[in-house]
Amino acid sequence: MHNKTMTKVLGFAAAALVSAAALAANFTGAGATFPYPIYAKWADAYRKATGVGMNYQSIGSGGGIKQINAKTVDFGASDMPLTPEVLAKSGLVQFPTVIGGAIPTVNLKGIKPGELKLSGALLGDIYLGKITKWNDPAIAALNPGVNLPEQAISVVHRSDGSGTSFIWSNYLSKVNPEWKEKVGVGTALNWPTGVGGKGNEGVASYVQRINGSIGYVEYAYVLQNHMAYVQMRNREGNFVSPSAKSFMAAAAGADWSAAPGMYLILTDAPGAKAWPIAGATFILMRKVQDKPENARAVLKFFKWAYASGGEMAESLDYVPMPDKVVSLIESSWKNIKDASGNPLY
Repeated sequence: MHNKTMTKVLGFAAAALVSAAALAANFTGAGATFPYPIYAKWADAYRKATGVGMNYQSIGSGGGIKQINAKTVDFGASDMPLTPEVLAKSGLVQFPTVIGGAIPTVNLKGIKPGELKLSGALLGDIYLGKITKWNDPAIAALNPGVNLPEQAISVVHRSDGSGTSFIWSNYLSKVNPEWKEKVGVGTALNWPTGVGGKGNEGVASYVQRINGSIGYVEYAYVLQNHMAYVQMRNREGNFVSPSAKSFMAAAAGADWSAAPGMYLILTDAPGAKAWPIAGATFILMRKVQDKPENARAVLKFFKWAYASGGEMAESLDYVPMPDKVVSLIESSWKNIKDASGNPLY
């Protein structure tokens, strides 16, 4: 009896140790909705491969920056890179994970994916509330032969602090002087017109519900929800469709080694086939870690994702980081240390 009881107690103790070890290995992140589809896919595959779980809250880049600054998560995620000055002041490091694109999508009767063409200047005028009808002469001029309805344009934008909005507004500021002057660039903006949806999910949902609407979402959401994307005129004057190839073309000239703090923006990039509203998405981590084991778990996860997650990223039309950029990223991890100053990687 005594032995049986002892075995039981030891069994419970072992189980408690196992669950404590499993718990210690799990880690948390929060932020950008732009990369959520690939982070969810990676997390699922990684849990199956290692038993280690990631809890990621898809709350928008603004929320991700707030949470990493408040130390309530092991990593933050943002599509707006932080400047080297802000990183230094906040005690953070950042590194890119994948490249994707912000995509204008419409809900117009009879308009198929890729049928409508727009320029950045026009897109800015629509989001400024200056162009209000779908059959406006300026839109019609770019779309000969397309049956444009005499219908009001319903603008949809993000309501939360959003890195996708940063990419969007950064692009519009480069191609529409009035947008630059009146609205500018940011994760949270004073929108001149339209309704706000929370997250890429919220914008996608609004666009699908509102006839005559235009919104912007990351490409994985376009594919998942079978949305009608818009072709965009790029810097070289060519109309391009969103795809991993056009995002890759936008990233082709990116020199990450020359970017302090990996601060690099890919909007309005040169290249005949470049998608003009492309951007990388970033991970933010604290330089000094209160929970070194959690930080190690985060770095192990992303090391695995760079080595084994490329095909998964491509299946969702994200562009994986090139090998030479991954080497740069991994060497930057030596700046992440425990409280005694020992590197965690």
